[in-house]
Amino acid sequence: MAEIHGRLTGRAGVCSSTLGPGAINLLLGTADANSNSTPLVALSAQVGLSRIYKESHQSVDLVSMFAPITKWADMVLTAGAVPEMVRKAFKVAQTERPGAVFLAVPEDVEALFVTDDTAPLAVNIPRPDEPSPSQIARAATVLNGASRPILLAGHGAARSGAADALLRFSELLGLPVATSFHGKGVFPDDHPNALGAVGFMSHDYVNFGFDEADVIISVGYELQEFDPLRINPHGDKHIIHLSRFPAEVDAHYDVEVGVQADISRTLDALAAATGRRFEVGASGEKIRNLLADELSRGAVDDSFPLKPQRIVADTRAALDRSDIVLADTGAVKMWMARLYPTYEPNTCLVSNGLSTMGFALPGALAAKLAMPDRRVLAAAGDGAFLMNSQEIETAVREQIPLAVLIWQDDAYGLIKWKMNLEIGHDVATDFSNPDFVAYAQSFGARGYQVRAATDLLPMLNEALADNAVSLIACPVDYSENLRLTAALGDLTGPF
Repeated sequence: MAEIHGRLTGRAGVCSSTLGPGAINLLLGTADANSNSTPLVALSAQVGLSRIYKESHQSVDLVSMFAPITKWADMVLTAGAVPEMVRKAFKVAQTERPGAVFLAVPEDVEALFVTDDTAPLAVNIPRPDEPSPSQIARAATVLNGASRPILLAGHGAARSGAADALLRFSELLGLPVATSFHGKGVFPDDHPNALGAVGFMSHDYVNFGFDEADVIISVGYELQEFDPLRINPHGDKHIIHLSRFPAEVDAHYDVEVGVQADISRTLDALAAATGRRFEVGASGEKIRNLLADELSRGAVDDSFPLKPQRIVADTRAALDRSDIVLADTGAVKMWMARLYPTYEPNTCLVSNGLSTMGFALPGALAAKLAMPDRRVLAAAGDGAFLMNSQEIETAVREQIPLAVLIWQDDAYGLIKWKMNLEIGHDVATDFSNPDFVAYAQSFGARGYQVRAATDLLPMLNEALADNAVSLIACPVDYSENLRLTAALGDLTGPF
């Protein structure tokens, strides 16, 4: 919840816990936020200084535990340090590359009194300067020498509010735009320059756009979003890196020119310095048509259990352009991230840096609280849903209206998919499920069971229209998984 709050608002979400096992339970969400470059401040209790140095009940070295998965981790050793340490925590979490911070508060320190003049300190978040003219000139030289440049937009573009500038840049220069899974929506998928999202485990349609490119203009992309080997397998493409912070070093992401500044200002400055206009080309239209055809065929497929394409199509039909869907990690993420048309930033949310199962339902609560005027849907496989299913009770108790769509296959579908690709069979991936309708009702939520393909869209519309908490259980036919990877494997390019 704290992570999704930070992702949607740009202000650090805060979560807190007790010491020992409670703090350890903060690790996964904190690591997920940090790997997704999302501002978050995690607080926990700690055993008192009077016993922290020896073997003691619930004593764990929490600072050492959190240090590798945060930007900063520390312990409050005196009450007088609280204003400065809290200020630093929020500043570190929200500046440069955003991420997570952890502070532990020992029990005996927490019990200390502070003077009346120990007031909180205001947090001043510095903004980046204008881009370097010399770096803009270097980037323009590379771009002017290109024959088939392509734009890659990552989540940093959405985080920086650069969607409008990205659209201007693409239209002025006539450049095709692909997004990462994490950056979905920062460029509208119904724009004629859109290529879709890259990051699928097979060579997808959009990858052919990169195969043909000689220059990649990377806008707010970070390496943890997906391996650049997928788009630059020979390491021979010229890369222009536009971001708030320097690029990570990688043999397949060898930056020729980097510009670290406000992304919107950088895009506008580079457009002004570039004298060329390019053509998106026929391959871009073919890529869009292939994705659209796959989705339109799914929309009229009445087979049961439902094909993933049908679920994606009905989800898109039920949600408005600005509504929010959170696609949990698993096969559902693969289908949603590559096929779900997205038109605005942060309206299709995935966990990409850590790819954590179980984030969608608690994240949906935070999304609805942060954006109360949007309708919110959590889409999750049954395995991921069961990891945090108790948050249905939280939503009911706190009267946070949202819908949950379970893609039910009674298995860890993505693990089964990958096992069958790698070794030809799967092992220990199946499990049984509760009666999801009765389960939802036991918490006071509304439950729906899809029994035919034609049930899903009306149920989604009803659930999203209700000012209540609703759960829809939808059986899914994941035999489409291997058909998809086989079909993509048969594709040849260039287009």
